[in-house]
Amino acid sequence: MQRRAPTSEPPLGYAGLEIDRADKLRGDDEAIAHAAAAPDARFLPFLGDRPVLRASGGGALDPLFDAEGLAALGPGQRAAFLGFVGDAPRFTVSLGDGAAEGIERADDLACEDLRALAWSERLAPEVLALAGYAKSMALWHARNGFCANCGAATRPNASGWRRECPSCGALHFPRVDPVTIMLVTRGEACLLGRQARFPPGMWSCLAGFVEPGETIEDAARREIGEEAGVQIGEVTYELSQPWPFPSQLMIGVRCEALSEEVTPDFDELEDARWFSRDEVADMLGRPREDGPFTPPPSAIAHHLLRRFALGR
Repeated sequence: MQRRAPTSEPPLGYAGLEIDRADKLRGDDEAIAHAAAAPDARFLPFLGDRPVLRASGGGALDPLFDAEGLAALGPGQRAAFLGFVGDAPRFTVSLGDGAAEGIERADDLACEDLRALAWSERLAPEVLALAGYAKSMALWHARNGFCANCGAATRPNASGWRRECPSCGALHFPRVDPVTIMLVTRGEACLLGRQARFPPGMWSCLAGFVEPGETIEDAARREIGEEAGVQIGEVTYELSQPWPFPSQLMIGVRCEALSEEVTPDFDELEDARWFSRDEVADMLGRPREDGPFTPPPSAIAHHLLRRFALGR
């Protein structure tokens, strides 16, 4: 039986976060200390790149801890001030390795991969968005402990929004890496590819990093040419998504193919081929075990493909 793509739009993963980042407070140590001590302050702890979660009623998972609950997890370091959700301060915290054993022993605690949590939709959309933001900040600190300029140890500053090198004076700031993800269309068909790391049966839009000296349009045309051998004409912007693995901005574009022949680069892809609009509509609502399927709604590719299936 042919399925049709649902017309209602599911939430885009890691996006739609309503938060006041309060950047003017980042250099005010007294104000940040006051915010961290507030009764409604909440902390998102990470053990490595995985959030620590507490099971609450009905099997729900909660990545937000108050100060007392955070202290019970073990030693950690406040990585960054995230801002205010309403009037409530939010922080991300990196736990020390010593916290792992206690978390493993606790019946109500777990560390889980954020991508798996998004796929299974076990976090509310606004909580997933906050957790993605917190993860990007925590990992940036974990990966930038030493100066890229001289190699000396850096130290955090500005409430976690800067790292300073005491040796050479270099300043380091959180970065976001731009990635183009392309919905390539020709008439009533779109081009999808498979990578070896994908779950069996999953097909998705092609994507690649924007390189130095490139526009978004240049990057989209180059990536499609390199990975699938398809020549591209017009490129138009569709939507974007923060992608905290570790800290990317996915820039969704629609690309008009000027040719149909596909020549996959098998070093990059297992395969690439054209799918009809009806096939894509079927794949959007298909269980993983029933045949070809698309990424879940937490991924921007799902939303690009949904727009195509609905003729938007």
